Amino acid sequence: MSRKIDRRDVLKGAGVTGLAALAGCTGNGNGTGGNGNGTGGNGNGTDTGGDSGSVDVDVINVIGYPEDGNTLFRNYYELSDGSEDIIVPDGLRDGELQQQVGNPMENVVGTAPAAGGPAQEAFSGLYENEYGETPGVFTTQSYDSVAVGILANVAAGENSGTGIRDQMRNVANPDGMEVTPENFVEGVEAVANGDPINYQGASSDVNFNEAGDPANAAYDVWEFTGDGGTEATDTLNFEGDSPDGAGPSADTIEGGLGRTVDIGILLPETGNLASVGEGMINAAEIPAMQVNEADVDIEVETQLEDTNTEPNTGIQAANSLVNAGVPYICGSASSGVNVPVAQQALIPNQVVGCSPSSTALSVTNLEDDDYIFRTAPSDLLQGRVMAQVASEQLGAEVATTLYVNNDYGQQLSEQFASVFEADFGGTVEAQVAYNQNEDSYTSAIQEAIGGN
Repeated sequence: MSRKIDRRDVLKGAGVTGLAALAGCTGNGNGTGGNGNGTGGNGNGTDTGGDSGSVDVDVINVIGYPEDGNTLFRNYYELSDGSEDIIVPDGLRDGELQQQVGNPMENVVGTAPAAGGPAQEAFSGLYENEYGETPGVFTTQSYDSVAVGILANVAAGENSGTGIRDQMRNVANPDGMEVTPENFVEGVEAVANGDPINYQGASSDVNFNEAGDPANAAYDVWEFTGDGGTEATDTLNFEGDSPDGAGPSADTIEGGLGRTVDIGILLPETGNLASVGEGMINAAEIPAMQVNEADVDIEVETQLEDTNTEPNTGIQAANSLVNAGVPYICGSASSGVNVPVAQQALIPNQVVGCSPSSTALSVTNLEDDDYIFRTAPSDLLQGRVMAQVASEQLGAEVATTLYVNNDYGQQLSEQFASVFEADFGGTVEAQVAYNQNEDSYTSAIQEAIGGN
């Protein structure tokens, strides 16, 4: 197979300079069509562009999850010689996918929120010591989600969702004693004594903007490796919205010792994201272990519920946590689950949710009374990063998208398409939707590759 470029060399040369201008871009922030279940497709492919069969497609933006990705990419390589470049987001960053598909996937490059925080190395050491393996995708965001939840709970002095909400920026945003995974227990003690702290995380500096999103972000550009893994070829750091004065915060830190902090973990043990869910759950348990193993008069109890990466199951699992009196939940993982969980379980019951990996634009725009946060950045930025990598690094001029039919897929597809056309002069011939758990994606792939 003849490649247009030496991808490894080009991507390593992308650097921060070429993409840094994206950080200030905000778009309209509204997304479209998000209803938790997704709209705009029938699973057999929906062409929202022109006649994709009349042109050669340079790049296909494939958006989805590993479980469907197995079938989707097997079907793709049965239909195509791999002459198109493929760009994928974090949802398909699974090293085992390459082996399961049975193809080296040399024409695939990805982007994903990175572990780019000031305490990344400290977290990695904690994770490796506890589990004997290297942390995976979204593990840093999972650790940070629970760590901030514990600190905000201790600052509130009670298991109250409203109290925790009002302390989230007090413990995460400047100023105060710097707290990292390395001195996390000291931070718990400090905030219990009513002292101001500034949590500096493993995934970012965890400063929340007005919407409860990370004010700063980092992204990996990555590829599949020959040994059945993935490898980052570059990490790009971005300064986003200023968090100063953003969102409601309590005037005082109540603190207090001699109590139990309740934390819910709502992440996928089964379903489409099970392959990454295990590492995320492992990471989410570490802050509680740190506190419980230390000589501090605070105990942390965690309760885990499985979303199965499915909205109805996720809502039921979230309600189990709500009914148990849990005031703060790390989760959920996918936007197609997180949005309905937030709307139907968390917001009505004044429970704080902080997702480590739900990235859809619709999360930012929830009418949530400030109860919904996340430690993963919005797809508003990832769509732009993917568009620029596709245009400037892969040399693409004509693109299609093939997206999972939910909030995450549709909104990321639309953001990519909008930026690729408006900012980079490209053409998006079609945006093709597919439903999860289908036996074959042949017809959708044929439409996406334009009959090539």
